[in-house]
Amino acid sequence: MAEAADFPGLTPSPARRWFRRAGVLLTGAPLLAGLLQLPASEPAYAAASDQVVVSVDSLTPSAPTDGDTLTVSGTVLNKGKQAVTAAHVDLRVGQRLTTRSGIDDVAARTDYVSGADGTAVGGKYVEKFPKIAPGVAQSFNISVPVDKLDLGQDGVYQIGLSLSGETAAEPYERVLGIQRTFLPWQPEEADTRTRTSFLWPLISTVHMTAETGPGEQQTPVFLNEDLASEISPGGRLEQMVSLGKDLDITWVIDPDLLASVDAMTGSYGIHNADDTNTPGTGQAVAKHWLAELQDAVVGKEVVALPFADPDLASIAHNGKNVPGILNHLKSATDVAVSTVSTILHTTSSTDFAWPASGAVDPSIIKVATSAGADKVIVRSDSLKETGDLPYTPSAARPVGGGTTAVVADMRLSTAFQGDMTNAGSSTLSVQKFLAQSLTATLQTKKQRTVVVAPQRMPSASQARTMAEAITDLQNSNWSQPQDLTATADTKPDPGANTKVPSPPPARRDQELPESAFTEIANKQDKPLDQFKIILTDKTRVETPFGRAINREMSTSWRGRSSAAQGFRNGVKSYLLKLTEQVKVIYKSETKLSGGSATIPVTVQNNLVQPVDNLVLRVTSENPTRLKIGDDDYQEQSVAVSGGHSQSVKFPTSSNANGPITVTAQLYTKDGQKYGKKVSFEVRVTEFTAMAMLVIGGGFLLLVLAGLRMYTQRKRAAARRAEEPGNEQEDEATEENAGTGDHDGPERRPQGESDPASRADAPEQPSDPTPDTAPDSAGPSGTGERVDR
Repeated sequence: MAEAADFPGLTPSPARRWFRRAGVLLTGAPLLAGLLQLPASEPAYAAASDQVVVSVDSLTPSAPTDGDTLTVSGTVLNKGKQAVTAAHVDLRVGQRLTTRSGIDDVAARTDYVSGADGTAVGGKYVEKFPKIAPGVAQSFNISVPVDKLDLGQDGVYQIGLSLSGETAAEPYERVLGIQRTFLPWQPEEADTRTRTSFLWPLISTVHMTAETGPGEQQTPVFLNEDLASEISPGGRLEQMVSLGKDLDITWVIDPDLLASVDAMTGSYGIHNADDTNTPGTGQAVAKHWLAELQDAVVGKEVVALPFADPDLASIAHNGKNVPGILNHLKSATDVAVSTVSTILHTTSSTDFAWPASGAVDPSIIKVATSAGADKVIVRSDSLKETGDLPYTPSAARPVGGGTTAVVADMRLSTAFQGDMTNAGSSTLSVQKFLAQSLTATLQTKKQRTVVVAPQRMPSASQARTMAEAITDLQNSNWSQPQDLTATADTKPDPGANTKVPSPPPARRDQELPESAFTEIANKQDKPLDQFKIILTDKTRVETPFGRAINREMSTSWRGRSSAAQGFRNGVKSYLLKLTEQVKVIYKSETKLSGGSATIPVTVQNNLVQPVDNLVLRVTSENPTRLKIGDDDYQEQSVAVSGGHSQSVKFPTSSNANGPITVTAQLYTKDGQKYGKKVSFEVRVTEFTAMAMLVIGGGFLLLVLAGLRMYTQRKRAAARRAEEPGNEQEDEATEENAGTGDHDGPERRPQGESDPASRADAPEQPSDPTPDTAPDSAGPSGTGERVDR
């Protein structure tokens, strides 16, 4: 029997409401009678809060059949201030629960209510404690043959473990604490088994940065070593693989996780706060984890999400109108299949999109299918039932445009959230999961399909609880496993809701804001496209930065806005650092002499690969005084090998002296500026034609004067040599002059006559007889010397 209240939004008919109210009254009557009678053996009041906490740590078998013995174990803890005496733990069998909402109601109750919590099995199936001191925990273990439980027809029964006893303040027996759980009872195989698809998600947060090492291997750099911890023995992802390999499940994998672990199998670095990198140490665990996963997925269905699991809701609400964002979503889908195939050596499907929490609206559906998926995993609390369908419909629903919504059951999908490290919490979750599954199966004789889509990143304890529940479900008599693709292809229920809700889903505050997508487009896409133009090997930046941009849109950033912004800043900073490796070298003041000369400008390439498709433009800020080439600027193509520099010479012409500002700017071949411009001063020191003539004339006069002096000295020496008696003196003079001996005749200044030759000088014995007397007024003869 099913009830409309199981489906939110479904309004029961007046007749149904009347029968329900009547049922409530009939059910409440015995409870009221019990409250009035107050029998000593069955206290009928509800305690405000339990004095004793009862925990059910294990219940086996979780779904018993005929001939089985039910064993329940756990602990009781006295949290009161008084000791409990004459205490005993009883196993209580309650009513059969026929609706899924009824299971929810029982799970929500905390206080003991006589009648509603069933009767104790009693007899020897009781655990007794003479005394339980305050703050002391006691263990119990009760085993009861199933035939002693008086279970009736197939279905889910409420089971309670209660502790009764006395205290000094209240010296009479009463129930001091109770823990409820559920017992699925399906001893024979069901007429129609529910086909259940259980998604097993291998998804993690973002771990890799955009940075890679400069060598040919491009050593990857990670944010931290958290991924190594997750894949190490006992880690979350290690547990997911080791547990999942023995289950009939559909693996749902983020290719980014595979790429990240694969990158760890070789050398990798860990980014430090001071922008340095230290070597990673997770190579061994990475290799082991990948090998285990490769074995685990053999023969299993693998669904590949778009690379880095992009947040479809964020893109739909805040990013779809930002140029380029949808292209990144498409590229994330395109790379998914090749990543899974290369690393896991298996085929995968990219037909499925999975919005966060399975929440959808028309815009999310549109974005989810824009990258190629034609099936969207939706949760039933988003695509709610609105009709009179008296059972949980099959998962597949056509929602228009050739798109199929694969609806995951909300109750089953959320059964393993919360802290599962406690054995009691884990046991209760498993039993409630099984109870919901069986109740859904018994709603109708019609075979249906059910999808379980748990939280994206289960903890290790949650994974163990999930594995236990799946194992019990697959061993049950009412369910059988089925791949997700087969479930999506089944014929839908004609009465199921296929209208996608218009209001946006909840938790919009956790989505990536529009500013994040704008930052990706303007500060990363555009500079990256410009950078790729000049590279000879574009893949060295195209792949790491393309994947980094995919990671910036990951669903894992939900609720971590500061970390998301930090990651975006890191990508932008590293891209800027790379682009600045190709630049114009700063120049100090350059001096030019003359009317024309060349200016050398150097372009440096600190990348490991050659760059091309660059144009260097040098511009004069004052072309009337200094021209570059024949105009105010000139351009030249530039290609520089990796790790080298190249100087480019530009011809100039000037017609004025003084400093002139010149700028050098790199451009890409398509005319876009690349990098920062470099400005420097050119100082012109040009000489005029008149100045050159004056200097040249002066130099010529100096040369002529020197030649005249030399000639005059030669002539004077020749005349003296011709006169008798001067030969020896001249020879001595020349000898002294040649040797630098200054003891010979003293040199006289030019134009001063020899004292011995003056008229008033006393006559020397060696002087010749004058040809003409001193007082003679007649003309001198030919060749005469004249004394004046």
